[in-house]
Amino acid sequence: MGKGKTVYVCSECGASFPTWSGKCSSCGSWNTLVEEKIKKTKRKESFSPERSSFKPQPITQVKKEDSLNRISTGINTLDEALGGGIVKGQVILISGEPGIGKSTLLLQISSNIAKKRKVLYITGEESAQQVYIRGERINALSENLFIFSETNLETILQAIENENPEFIVLDSVQTVYSQELESAAGSVSQVREVSGKITELAKSKGISTIVVGQVTKEGNIAGPKVLEHIVDTVAQFEGERGHAYRVLKVIKNRFGAAGEIAVFSMKDKGLEEVKNPSSFFLSERPVGQPGSVIFPYTEGSKPVLVEVQALVSKTVYAVPQRKSQGIDINRLSIIVAILERYGNVFLKDRDIFANVVGGIQIKEPALDLPLLLAIASSFKNTPVKENIAAFGEIGLTGEVRSVYYTEHRIKEAKKFGFEKIIVPANTEIEDKSLIKVKNIREALEILKGD
Repeated sequence: MGKGKTVYVCSECGASFPTWSGKCSSCGSWNTLVEEKIKKTKRKESFSPERSSFKPQPITQVKKEDSLNRISTGINTLDEALGGGIVKGQVILISGEPGIGKSTLLLQISSNIAKKRKVLYITGEESAQQVYIRGERINALSENLFIFSETNLETILQAIENENPEFIVLDSVQTVYSQELESAAGSVSQVREVSGKITELAKSKGISTIVVGQVTKEGNIAGPKVLEHIVDTVAQFEGERGHAYRVLKVIKNRFGAAGEIAVFSMKDKGLEEVKNPSSFFLSERPVGQPGSVIFPYTEGSKPVLVEVQALVSKTVYAVPQRKSQGIDINRLSIIVAILERYGNVFLKDRDIFANVVGGIQIKEPALDLPLLLAIASSFKNTPVKENIAAFGEIGLTGEVRSVYYTEHRIKEAKKFGFEKIIVPANTEIEDKSLIKVKNIREALEILKGD
């Protein structure tokens, strides 16, 4: 056993340095260098997947059907979000908070695929018995579904070589370690080594693979950013534990469009796909209540109607509260400031609470206009008519700016009976249902007219 070499590894980019410093000179991040002991050991048997002797060829001679032979997950909305299913040899990274339902979803996917193909489900977080109990509860048992509870990378690679499955799940990458490295499982070096070896094997043998990634308290994927670059697809599994819904967002996809979503509902027997998310999110909307506005939210090319709510009340504190769920708190503060400056709505002595119903997280700027209208509606105690929807970005001078996927948003709103849609003035589409506004004053006049 040789002495371990101490290095300092950046948790953001994975770069290593012999000495510690406050700033990573590779990616520029501050306070991200962590100490690790790395020791390469010489092993008698070293696993290395067989490499194909491919030669360079003209792109016109590449056969698309060979490289894009997709496997269905058995869940239609998920297949659509991934671009038509999982490609042979594709490596997908799915992240999410503990207890959100990642393992349940992956066990359901594994069971569906196992109806036609051999599946290897590798778990480093649970025993085989625990996986069996969950599988029995959600009716996800199959003779073609093999469970392997192991955390040693070399043992896992050998098992994959021996079993030769067509589909693999690794739950999770942070629990697996390589004996070639002295650092603990979950460290930057281990995550990089494990993900690299798993991806290399999957590519060489054409095995479709889903890898689970844990998240930090900030909601980011734990481990170096290089992990997201190694894999083909990155998806986030989101949702509040107290809510019935879950949303899978595709952040990156080399085999399809990024930004697509799949919506699920948590049931006793597992996760069920929601084929009509707009209807699902609007099913319990109260009628005639102030502070409620419908927003055509878009992830990728798939619009979803969600309800944006705001509650404005007299404060009892020296500093008024500003709190939000599903909405960036900094964006909320900006919208409040714009509303006070250009809308003559004075909120200095008011608590403001904002929420996207269902707990869905929205970061796109098109949320600005419905959020502003919801706050003004609650402040004035004036409901926005139930047949009105709105979207648009708001600038710091109160102007309403255009956003992307305008046509998709309008079609989705009209499909569900919204007769009036408040949109930015420079929207090129001409439709009698559109109410075009240049600034927030014009938007607030519509609210006054209700």
